[in-house]
Amino acid sequence: MRLGLHALGIGAGAQRSVIDAVAVAAENSGFATLWSGEHVVMVDRSASRYPYADDGRIAVPAVADWLDPMIGLSFAAAATHTIGLATGVLLLPEHNPVLMAKQAATLDLMSGGRLTLGVGIGWSREEFDALGIPFGRRGERAAEYVAAMRMLWRDDVASFDGEFVRFDSVRVNPKPPRDRRLPVVLGGNSDAALRRVAAWGDGWYGFNLDGVDAVTERIRTLHDLCRDAGRDPEELRLAVALREVDPSDVEALADAGVDELVLVELPPDDPGAAADWVASLARRWMPAVG
Repeated sequence: MRLGLHALGIGAGAQRSVIDAVAVAAENSGFATLWSGEHVVMVDRSASRYPYADDGRIAVPAVADWLDPMIGLSFAAAATHTIGLATGVLLLPEHNPVLMAKQAATLDLMSGGRLTLGVGIGWSREEFDALGIPFGRRGERAAEYVAAMRMLWRDDVASFDGEFVRFDSVRVNPKPPRDRRLPVVLGGNSDAALRRVAAWGDGWYGFNLDGVDAVTERIRTLHDLCRDAGRDPEELRLAVALREVDPSDVEALADAGVDELVLVELPPDDPGAAADWVASLARRWMPAVG
């Protein structure tokens, strides 16, 4: 099993010096992936329910700095050489898919093929309203956007005629360096989210799950949905972050089929303390994950 770190882009993790220090230390300590999530808009009092907490409220304060993950991860890429980079998650229906295809391929190329594009459909109606994007049918919009982006990455001259996106005989370069493909993993813990993974995803990022039993149940459901969709679940990359997790849980998570355990942590404000902070995480977790 690999070990990922979801620590960049918010609060202290939005400081350039902290990003550099954490990224370098994580690579040196053997972490597999640096994850960074997204919200374009936050509001002081949201009527939308946050799906990853029992009380329906996101723990990140609305006043916190929250970087654009594509830009933040580009700085992490420049500071490192081998560690993977992943959006966890980018809210794809909020973006123009042609522009996002170019941005993602650019970051993937500049990082030497290290990007995983983690995408979600979003939960905040206020955010969609602020961006002037319909909140309804965002799942269908995301599916079509990914199909269009994959075509732009693959084809020298691409055309697409969908409900939400259309283009004719366009060239979008650069291409992703790994066989003109970018792995697209989907966030979300609901049955609907897992159906999207089974239908068109390259993997799943389960976030803030409530323990090993919850992970195991969701993966079993995903396997059933894959069989219904005629897909081999072994083809999928499965990454999970838990609300509370202990090194003693690693074996059970591996047995359930988890490929990467992602630690969600807040880095120190002082970049000089970042290396010791990452090293302390590595000392605790690396023996368990091997």
